[in-house]
Amino acid sequence: MVFHKSVSLLSKLRSRAVLQPGLHNSVRWLQVQTSSDVDLHSQLKELIPEQQERLKKLKSEHGKVQLGNITVDMVLGGMRGMTGLLWETSLLDPEEGIRFRGLSIPECQKLLPAAQSGGEPLPEGLLWLLLTGKVPTKEQVDSLSKELRSRAKVPDHVYKTIDALPITAHPMTQFATGVMALQVQSEFQKAYEKGIHKSKYWEPTYEDSLSLIAQVPVVAAYVYRRMYKSGQVIPMDDSLDYGANFAHMLGFGDPAMQELMRLYVTIHSDHEGGNVSAHTGHLVASALSDPYLSFAAALNGLAGPLHGLANQEVLLWIKSVVAECGENVSKENLKDYVWKTLNSGKVVPGYGHGVLRQTDPRYTCQREFALKHLPDDPLFKMVSSLYEVVPPILLELGKVKNPWPNVDAHSGVLLNHYGLTEARYYTVLFGVSRAIGICAQLIWDRALGLPLERPKSVTMEWLENYCKK
Repeated sequence: MVFHKSVSLLSKLRSRAVLQPGLHNSVRWLQVQTSSDVDLHSQLKELIPEQQERLKKLKSEHGKVQLGNITVDMVLGGMRGMTGLLWETSLLDPEEGIRFRGLSIPECQKLLPAAQSGGEPLPEGLLWLLLTGKVPTKEQVDSLSKELRSRAKVPDHVYKTIDALPITAHPMTQFATGVMALQVQSEFQKAYEKGIHKSKYWEPTYEDSLSLIAQVPVVAAYVYRRMYKSGQVIPMDDSLDYGANFAHMLGFGDPAMQELMRLYVTIHSDHEGGNVSAHTGHLVASALSDPYLSFAAALNGLAGPLHGLANQEVLLWIKSVVAECGENVSKENLKDYVWKTLNSGKVVPGYGHGVLRQTDPRYTCQREFALKHLPDDPLFKMVSSLYEVVPPILLELGKVKNPWPNVDAHSGVLLNHYGLTEARYYTVLFGVSRAIGICAQLIWDRALGLPLERPKSVTMEWLENYCKK
């Protein structure tokens, strides 16, 4: 079966990676270097000078080293495969998938603190890891969680700004509008207007970023309750962590849903710097736009159908399969429906990726969650069947570099199971998660003094003339 072959291959890849001495030492270093200091800001302050020197050395000793050739295909093909961006917090391997500061998703699940023994990692722990490169202790994560709760109060004008929009406006429109309204509190903007030295840019950026990360779940939950629950807002619970509180404010108290939200936020937080939302956030911030402006721009990129909106499209497509073929559809009928979709000029949502060439590990960990918590869910069974049916068909087409499922192929079914059935809202969940990765890297952008991004563009005439030479 396709599914078992892919999982088997993924397991071999993981096993091989774990046995590599470099990775083993990296994980060991992360464990040994963990400090008892619970102040994230002071930890960063110690790390930054060392990394600034590292960047200077890299530039002075290797600045002229070529990283590859640029082809016409790359220029015309969305810069695919073109190396041109520094992104410290995560790295995406086409075969292995994402690594957060060198750690794979299974390693993060094993090493990062959880709310309960054997549970899913707390997003606060991943934020600490992304910023410091170190696995935090439970005490450090609890301290960061408390700090985020203390920063989470959203000014009234933000709600009024959202309320000025039609209630029918897309959830991402309302969410991005709310983030823009938060911008008036930007510490970076105030410090810049007062003439702060560029060596200190990272400090108000840090303040803005942590406040933004703290506030986006509150804004997102307000949008959800406004649109789907008659505006009945649920306040934050000071006893809950970041992911559980988000689920609570949305209106879901099931402990399993809280666990799902911890996992969801963690695995959606970062996916290196070349994707649309991450790159947009970095690009806008390179102009010294503050974190609120930069993240709002990132959200507008995330709202596109070819990026974050895909998770909404997956569930809607799966429900269309059920509506036409029934929940207990045979493999043959499922194949026919997939071909029908492809022959109509559409894609099968949730399959393929711009970089990955194997099953997305973010898909795999969600499947493992489903096997543990909802093995008999009909839509989960449908997702499993699609995993067996879709890749061979895409391979048969011969036009697809990656026929395997990505993160979006599974998340909607899990959310739907626990009652979050409003598919139009799903990209907002993605947006809340992505704040962690984008803001963590943005702090390092300012700490390292990364410059304004300004690549060179050319015309088709220029390309034609160059190729003739």
